Amino acid sequence: MTLDEAAPVASAPRRRAAGDPVKALLHRHRALCERAVDPLEIAAGLEAQGMTDRTAARFRHRDVFSLAEELYARTPRGDEPAAPSAARPSDTRALRGFGCALLPGALALGAGAAGMPFAGAAAVLVTVAALVWPGRPGRGAAGRFPYAVLLLAAAAVGWAVYRHGTPLGVALALAAAPGHLVGAVFAARARSRLAGSRALEDFADRARPLLFAAVLAFGAAAAGAAALAGTPLGLAVPLAALLFLTRLLLGHGAPRGPVAAALALALVPTPLAVPAAASGLLVHAVLALSRASAHARP
Repeated sequence: MTLDEAAPVASAPRRRAAGDPVKALLHRHRALCERAVDPLEIAAGLEAQGMTDRTAARFRHRDVFSLAEELYARTPRGDEPAAPSAARPSDTRALRGFGCALLPGALALGAGAAGMPFAGAAAVLVTVAALVWPGRPGRGAAGRFPYAVLLLAAAAVGWAVYRHGTPLGVALALAAAPGHLVGAVFAARARSRLAGSRALEDFADRARPLLFAAVLAFGAAAAGAAALAGTPLGLAVPLAALLFLTRLLLGHGAPRGPVAAALALALVPTPLAVPAAASGLLVHAVLALSRASAHARP
């Protein structure tokens, strides 16, 4: 056998080894790729399943975003028009949501000003309801409603209001509206940062300052609510921050275990319990909300 005749035989295994790894990945994640409205949805889904930029290198791409773009481009979609990639709620819907978020504070403030005997209980009820309304309880946990988290939140808020008085409940209810507004702004800006990122680490670096800014903005609003309700800032602001982070994490589909643990810690009858719970939940939020998968559309 001549050298020329042997060459094709020797090169055949090399050609098979250098096949199309992206095609195999597309077959494995076909459902994700077919329902995605843009490459960002695919990138977020891949990240949620454990893929990193380093893993993407095995598929001959520098990062997950680049890999997602190829998967999106190679996914057959028939003749159906693609859904818009930047669909945004209408101004009317946004205003309606903010108007609904004003109700807890208005109800609690009115009940407290009227001296109603159930004002404290009403403040607790509307404050806990504001964790999931207006809005959605989150995409996580297979769409299950977060009953356990809400029960723990009701216990934590109710225990605090029982110990420190109705004005604390009024302050927490008043903070629901700015919490809704700040959360909506954070979600919109994080989505914008996701669209402009080229790697998972790049997005995480952009998302963390947004989260810290959102927490600071809400903290200032919660301090104003505490001053208006006439309750000490040291009591109201940490608990309000804990509830704000709870709402953010529920709304972005984050795991609920750490949220429940933080709310349970807030039930411990020591002065440092609530600040410690809020601090711990902030650490969890930094990790969870700096992931691209936390900002994918449901």
